Amino acid sequence: MSILLENVTNCVCLAFKALQQDQTGLVNKSKLKVLTANIGTLLDLYGVEKGLEHFRSTLSLSFDQYRFYLQNEVFSSLPAKLPLAELREYESRIAEVCWLVCRKRYLQRDHKVFTDDTVFQLYRIFCVLAELVPDNQTEHSYQVLIHPSEICSIAQTVTSSLGCIFDEDDFTSLSISMGNVRLTPFIAVIESRCLTGIKDSKAIKEAIIDVYQKIVEDVIKKGYLTKRGYIFPSMREFWFVLRPSELSYYKNRSEKDKSGALPIEVGSRVEATTGYRIILHTPERNFELGAPDHMTRLQWISALQLAADHSGGHQTYGRLQVAKRRIQRQGRVQEMLQAKTQLQQERTARQAAEGQAKELEALVKEDSKKLGELGEIKVKLEKLLEEETQAKRDEEIVRALQARVLAEEWEKRDELERLQCEQKMLLDEERIKRQEYEERQREKEEQLRNAEQRLAQLEKERHALDDELKQAREKIVLSEGKKDFLEAKLYQYAPVLREGDRVRRAHSFMPSTKERPVLLEVRSATLRRSTKK
Repeated sequence: MSILLENVTNCVCLAFKALQQDQTGLVNKSKLKVLTANIGTLLDLYGVEKGLEHFRSTLSLSFDQYRFYLQNEVFSSLPAKLPLAELREYESRIAEVCWLVCRKRYLQRDHKVFTDDTVFQLYRIFCVLAELVPDNQTEHSYQVLIHPSEICSIAQTVTSSLGCIFDEDDFTSLSISMGNVRLTPFIAVIESRCLTGIKDSKAIKEAIIDVYQKIVEDVIKKGYLTKRGYIFPSMREFWFVLRPSELSYYKNRSEKDKSGALPIEVGSRVEATTGYRIILHTPERNFELGAPDHMTRLQWISALQLAADHSGGHQTYGRLQVAKRRIQRQGRVQEMLQAKTQLQQERTARQAAEGQAKELEALVKEDSKKLGELGEIKVKLEKLLEEETQAKRDEEIVRALQARVLAEEWEKRDELERLQCEQKMLLDEERIKRQEYEERQREKEEQLRNAEQRLAQLEKERHALDDELKQAREKIVLSEGKKDFLEAKLYQYAPVLREGDRVRRAHSFMPSTKERPVLLEVRSATLRRSTKK
């Protein structure tokens, strides 16, 4: 489908519904020929209505069939993409033709607040913002409906332009009750909600024109600016109207005397200079504009850049914004449907939960009875638990005492083991000492036996010595007798020899060589006896 046919589909549908005479959703071909001929004439196409006679073998057509004919026989001769200015011109002409067909239905009102031109402008606004929706009541029929959010935006803009207060809560409640509306309720809502107490028809007309230019004619911004002339380089003030394709300027706000237009193309850009000046760079040349203050300059720079960004498109700026809002609404509707589905699931789950709750309630009653019984059992168990707790406490006390006794026993056992170890060590030492003593005793006994043997031997020797001593004594006695005898003889000799005799007498008392060993043995025996004693 071409962009032009897509843009004028709502206008054509309203004209098609105006030609219907019954609720079948069909229109006679003879009536459609007039509408088709007028549309063809506007597009510089002649005789396009003649093909309706041979299109389908019926006397009437539904809107889908008629739209198919327009797409293939009328709008197919146009290029798929038209310049924005030419596209807006074609839309305006086709809308006027469709308005001539259906205006009687919308101009027959008792209380006329809007003029006929203002109603036509509202009709154009409605056709841009509305959506083509299938009619569920009639087969092969459609309705052109506008969303309440779009009505709210228009009503708020109009109210603000007229200096009134917009009651958004009241409008929201109204939109909820009405839903999507057709053209007649749309006009009635604007009259009743935006123009209460307003009697200045000129102000109402200007407010609707502002909305009309913004939505239908793609006016992005309007206002006074100064422009430097090409021949005379002085700054002159003009009334500027900005659209995506051009920046038109007029002598005053009436926009009747057009002084010129500055083309805005894809390569256009905006530059801010000193003194609140704006330089518009286009592929052809540069234009110098001046703003009264800094804020206005910023607004115009943003608007000019927006126009440059949309100048290369093949769809009007207003319809692009409408499509964007429509997509956003569809997204929100999708979210609402998902939320609705989720709520339905939650409702089902809640009903199931309520059924379970009833079952649980019956179970709770039974459980309450059991709970009473369990309460009594609980009291008994608590009593038993207290007794058991006391028993455990007593047991813990006993265990503590047992632990203390056991600890004491362990200490005593450790002490006993220590004493046993010490005793064992003492026994070992005693055993070692005993062994040493026994060994010493054996040695002593051995020595005693040896000494006894030696003693016996010495006894024998003593007896022998005694015998020898006796013999020696006997010999000494004999020798002493001899000595006395000899001394007596010696005294008989001379006195001169007395000293010599004395010496010889001394020598005579010394034992002889044979007697010396016997004396030595006697002396040694005497010494051994004294040692034993």
